[in-house]
Amino acid sequence: MAAMRLLYRACILTEKTLLAAMASEWTVTGKENVPRSGRLIVVANHLSYADPSMVATALPRPVRFLAKDTLFEHPISRWFLTTYGAHPLRRGSMDVRAYRWARRILESDRALVLFPEGTRGDGGLGPGQPGVARLALATGSPLLPVSVTGTAHMGPWWRVLCPSGRIRVRIGEPFRLPAPDGPPSRETLADLTDRIMLSIAALLPESYRGAYAKARGGSG
Repeated sequence: MAAMRLLYRACILTEKTLLAAMASEWTVTGKENVPRSGRLIVVANHLSYADPSMVATALPRPVRFLAKDTLFEHPISRWFLTTYGAHPLRRGSMDVRAYRWARRILESDRALVLFPEGTRGDGGLGPGQPGVARLALATGSPLLPVSVTGTAHMGPWWRVLCPSGRIRVRIGEPFRLPAPDGPPSRETLADLTDRIMLSIAALLPESYRGAYAKARGGSG
């Protein structure tokens, strides 16, 4: 645990230094909206492998992540990601082990970052997956919407070491999903997922909203 905290702090400090030196703009707004303690699901749009680092650097509290399992195949990357606070997620099916890990993180009153699209987009916000809504309901966790812009050109993971361009992170206000009566139906989960995605879209410029263009709010 001590090694994890040390590596995490070192990575955040390094990323802040790199952003200050290389990015033509690094802006974070809405830090005051972040609960400083308690369980929290941070939900964000996903443009590149750099997004987890950008979100973690922007938030004033430590966070954990789920990352696709193929990133853990090499022993060195597996050690780094695990020590940094990530856990492998098998995409394309219900990953029970990843779900249980996420529940443990939240039930121990920590913050977990999830990308509801389930994969990187092409610039516009893609359809959300219902797993985030299911997890929020199961753990009673509030959700914190976050938008990231300016990272689409930072495709490969190593670009976190040379973050260029105008990178902006906007943090919205936390909210809770209304608890349904009984187990949520597929339709209920779809409606709640839309609510989550619209909260992210409202923080994005119109050109980034994609499938959620009807959202209101956001700025360049």
